[in-house]
Amino acid sequence: MELKDGISAVMAARSYAEAETKGERAHLRLPEGFSDKKGVFVTVSRYPSGDLRGCIGYPEPVLSLGDALMMSAIAACHDPRFEDLTFPETNECTFEVTVLTVPKPVEYSSAGELLSKIVIGRDGLIITRGGRRGLLLPQVPAEFGWDAKEFLMHLSLKAGLDQDAWAAPDASIEAFRGEIFSETSPRGEVIRK
Repeated sequence: MELKDGISAVMAARSYAEAETKGERAHLRLPEGFSDKKGVFVTVSRYPSGDLRGCIGYPEPVLSLGDALMMSAIAACHDPRFEDLTFPETNECTFEVTVLTVPKPVEYSSAGELLSKIVIGRDGLIITRGGRRGLLLPQVPAEFGWDAKEFLMHLSLKAGLDQDAWAAPDASIEAFRGEIFSETSPRGEVIRK
């Protein structure tokens, strides 16, 4: 995705979220490529602390990028881990959009082999085990300074599983990559991370 499209995606996410916090609906004209089906996540963070305020998305390419972006931005305003986002708060938050590749199963025969296949900062991961599923975006372990094992432990916990669930023989791990576009400050310059 070109930077100009990433800028459009972040601006659209902010517009959708701001409209939602005011009880309105934003009607935006998006670039042509936004009709392609893509997985996407919208992350809202407090500025300047970077504390998470909301993060919701679609890991699979089931909707057009434009629709997934709109629905993710609206849903991020109501992330169940937090109180609903308010319009005044949007002025104190940055918006980030991660456009995902299609998740693919990671092939491995041992926990050690799995650890060796994960590249921090490149790979986002999904774990599925016993009807539970969890996802962490590629930027998360890099931001927290985790190694591959810590990444998998936190991924397991995110799914509501024991921290060592990733090493169980019946655990399924998928990997994906993401193109990340983020505001440097509220309504500030949008950069590719």
